This record gives sequence, structure tokens and C-alpha cells, in this order.
Amino acid sequence: MPFPRSSGILLHPTSFPSRFGIGDLGLEAYRFVDFLKETHQQYWQVLPLGPTAFGNSPYMCYSAMAGNPLIISPEKLQEDGLLTEEDFANLPTFPAEKVDFQQVVPIKMQLLKKACENFKTNATPFQQQEFTGFCDSKAYWLDNFALFMALKDVNHNSNWHAWESELVKREPQALEQVQHRLTEEIFYHKFIQFKFFRQWSDIKSYANMRGIDIIGDIPIYVAHDSADVWAHPDMFCLDKETGEAAQMAGVPPDYFSATGQLWGNPVYNWEELQKQDFKWWVQRFEAMLDYVDIIRIDHFRGFEAYWAVPKGEKTAINGEWIQAPGDAFFEAIRHKLGKLPVLAEDLGVITPGVEALRDKYGFPGMKILQFAFTADPENPFLPFHYPRNAVVYTGTHDNDTTVGWFNTATESEKENLSLYLGSISPDGVHWDLIRLALSSVANQAIIPLQDILGLGNEARMNFPSVAEGNWEWRYQAGAITEELSSRLKVLTQINGRAPQEA
Repeated sequence: MPFPRSSGILLHPTSFPSRFGIGDLGLEAYRFVDFLKETHQQYWQVLPLGPTAFGNSPYMCYSAMAGNPLIISPEKLQEDGLLTEEDFANLPTFPAEKVDFQQVVPIKMQLLKKACENFKTNATPFQQQEFTGFCDSKAYWLDNFALFMALKDVNHNSNWHAWESELVKREPQALEQVQHRLTEEIFYHKFIQFKFFRQWSDIKSYANMRGIDIIGDIPIYVAHDSADVWAHPDMFCLDKETGEAAQMAGVPPDYFSATGQLWGNPVYNWEELQKQDFKWWVQRFEAMLDYVDIIRIDHFRGFEAYWAVPKGEKTAINGEWIQAPGDAFFEAIRHKLGKLPVLAEDLGVITPGVEALRDKYGFPGMKILQFAFTADPENPFLPFHYPRNAVVYTGTHDNDTTVGWFNTATESEKENLSLYLGSISPDGVHWDLIRLALSSVANQAIIPLQDILGLGNEARMNFPSVAEGNWEWRYQAGAITEELSSRLKVLTQINGRAPQEA
């Protein structure tokens, strides 16, 4: 579908200020939406919203369809009568500029368990009916997910393929027994999903009423240690004896890593998925469109051909490209759901086949300004090469901030940028690239909040191929000033990206 000339901001909810050590869906989320509205932005882009596992990566979640309990707002639970101010009396002093997950997780889980117990005791008949309705409507993924998480709780968080063999193989009698035995644990995991989706639905409605669409992110792969792989092993390339990934996902050596990126997720058994008419994927898109307006497909090129690395490899070097049924896949999705509001993350090793698949369905591709300033005038990331049906970023969550990038850029890149612009502005290189993105012909422009704030390397969100220390950045209350808002508003207007009524 074509998108209007417009712009937005990339910011994950964990990056909001909050007294609970991690951004959540409370007051600061609503203030951020007000900032988007004030500056004439039309999009809020987030990273995947699933429940994160080891490493805290939103691209490695326990479920492709569940929500992350860490971004549930305790203060919203207090408004619901499920927590009191006394429950917040002994909060530790959290770092203001990053998420300390080791400190945050036990505190947050303790509050969520308290809220769950209060819900069991005090929920009104109407609230109980709401909860039951939610569980029924989401049963196609929620039942497996809640049981999976309950089993992880009692198995010391071990990977599912290390559980008792009858549970690994999902033998019906064994599943029936544990469902009965773990009733309380299953209820808890359903409750926190109920609260996540209620809070997320509220903030999404607030944004939509102000003319702001939410761009969600759908990773092509799911984590091996997830409810999806445990419940649907036939859809993945697994070792039939051990349950481990027989072929792992990743990408070959590229801009980010000389040894490639070995993600470790199992690749899909596309033949089996196609036999099922891609039913699980259709459900995944349907679930996603319940809580976002536009879907960014991460690693889009994997639908045309994917990099498969054999079990046992330590890097992604010794993989191979295998064809995927991308055309049949998107035809099936379009047949079931109609034309989708999709953005294609088409970065990396892009072939004519990938471009043809993207263009056949009219999906906008991505352009990254930080990649543009090599000595090559044919560089496709230079703005004069952009098609209108594209989304331009100064950088993404995988890049350094623009200030951080410029500080470590080669002298050649700095000179090329200066020649392209005429000179580097005294306002800072981040405003130069923001202006360049907004003034380009690309229909959509998305700017990470770190660039609007002019932050350096300390605010980078992710270092690809580095397992720990990512996804931690937060901004502080008061960082978004009237001056910043005014500057962004004017640039958005003058470049024709404000909504028509503005």
C-alpha cells in the first residue's frame, strides 16, 4: 500500500523514563505521544514487543505473539486497584540512563505477582468477564504460551528441549497432568498478558486518536527456546533426537561483522509451512495487527533466500543460501488478509530476486543515511537515488547514533558528507542528517530519538553480534525540551511531512 509523505520517531518503550528502572506504558508513554502530535509526526516505531529471554533482546523472545511484561506500568495497575503506593515504598535507586535488567526483573515480577494475587481476590464480575474474554480470544497462542512459561518456572528456566522427554514430545497425557498441576502458574502468565494487552491497547488508542500510527517490528525468526518452537516443532528444522536447531539462522559476513552474524534461531521448515498454507504465519500477522498499524518485516530478504548454518558452527561463515517460497508466502498472506501495511527491512546482501519480491507487493524498502557517504556516487543510500516508495532513516537500532557514527567515521566519509551538505552545520551533524532525511523524496522518514537529542555512542541501542550490554538505553525526564520540539516541528512542516490538517 502507498504511504503518504510523513515522518516519525523510533523509540522502544523500555527507553522511557520511569521510577521502576525500565520504561513502561505509564505517564511518560502518553507524554511521548503528545510530543509526536505536537511536532506533527505521524508514526511511532517500536522494536518487537515480545517477552524477552537471555540477553534481553526483543529479537529473541519466548513468544512471537505475547507481550513483554517488563513494560507493564505498575502505576496503571495501581489505578486499577491492584497495587498501592505502599507496594512501591522500598524501590531501589535505579540507574537513570540505562536499564539494569538484573535489578529490574525481580522487582517487576514481584509487583506483577502481587497484582495477580489481588486480581484473584478482588476482581469484580465485570473484570473477571473481561479476563475470560481475553483468554478465549487469544487462546490460539495464549494457551501454549502460558503452559510453556509455567513449565519454565518449575524447570528453573531451562530450555524446553532439556525437559522430561514426554513434555518435550508434548505427549497429551503428560500435558494434561501438568496443566492440572500448574493451574496457578498458568493463571499468572495469562493475567500478565491480559494486563499487557490492555495497557498497550490504551496507549495505541491514545496515539491513533491523535493521528499517530504505530509501526511494529516482526522478526522473521523466533527464538529456539520459545513457545512457538516447542508447540510447533514440525515447522522448524530441528534435530529429531535432541530437539536442538539442526540449521541455525544468521547472515554471512557483512558491514556489521567480518564473521557474519550467527543468531542461533532454528530456520523454518518451509515445505511443511507451505503444506499448512502458512497458517501459523497468517495467525502471527493477525496477532500483530491487533496491536500495531504498520508492520516492519525484519530481515525481509530471508523470505526470498535464507542463510542456514549447520548445527555446531561457532560463526556464520560456513552457511549457505537456501531458496525460500517468498512469492507463495506473500500470495497466501494477501489472499487471507488483503494488502498489508508493510515496510521491508531490505538491508544486507540484497539480490535482484529480493528486490523483485519487495517490488511485486509494493513494500517500501529502507534507506540508511549513515551508509551513504562512501566515495561511490552510485551508492544506493545517497538521497538522489531514493525512490518515493521508501522509508529513510538516519540510522536504526543496529547503528550507532548519528553523533557516535560521525565521531568514528573515516576522514573520507566526513569529507564526503561535508561536500554533499556544503558544510557541517553548527547545530550539529545530527540535525544535518535529520534535515537530509526529512527533505528527501522518500515518502516516509523515521528518526531515532537519540538523534533528535543529539546523543553519542553512549546512547546506542544495539551492537550486532555482541551478546550482552544491549537494549539498555533510556532518556531522562526533561530531555525533550520545548526548543527541540519547536525545531523538529518546523523541519517537519517545511519539508511537507506534516499531516494536511496541520
